[in-house]
Amino acid sequence: MKSVEWGRFLTEQRARYGKSVFSVAELANVADVSPTVINVQLGRLVRQGVIRRWAPGRYGLPEGVTAEELAHAIDGDAYVTGSYALARHGFITQQPREIDCFTRRRHNRSRRRSTPLGALVFICVSPRIHARPADDSMAPPEQALFDLVYMLRRGGFDPRSVYTFRGLDRLTIPAAVRSRYPQSVQRVVESLVASEP
Repeated sequence: MKSVEWGRFLTEQRARYGKSVFSVAELANVADVSPTVINVQLGRLVRQGVIRRWAPGRYGLPEGVTAEELAHAIDGDAYVTGSYALARHGFITQQPREIDCFTRRRHNRSRRRSTPLGALVFICVSPRIHARPADDSMAPPEQALFDLVYMLRRGGFDPRSVYTFRGLDRLTIPAAVRSRYPQSVQRVVESLVASEP
């Protein structure tokens, strides 16, 4: 396939199916070539700016890929949560350096993946805690707050000493979300929400 055809294919896939990130195997199938040949083509396309390498073995359009799309492309079970989700929803003032992703799978080779969007950190949690949003987006703010407190408590940190929260009094936490977490996490979240002015 020529560069123009690749650009057209990627744009069409995003418009029709909402798919922005592809594995090397998927792209080799589209071009009907071996993985070795596609790797050479991908190197050329990256240099031309037609395609971008978003993570090892994952390619897509040069612009417009979100952290949640990339996390889902790397691990279909993962979803973006924690401080990154809270910052995007406007509930913490700091911009996190890492993008926390909860999954039920262990990433034995590397749970931390460097990407142009920032470092994706895949955290394996129990099925009880794991609750990927149905639309493959990032966690809603209530769930992201519980996930953040859960992670920080596992590391022995107090959330107030790490982040500056704002607007938590606007959150309405459903019982279904609250019940998935340990009592200690529930108490910390209740304290954070109650301490908001």
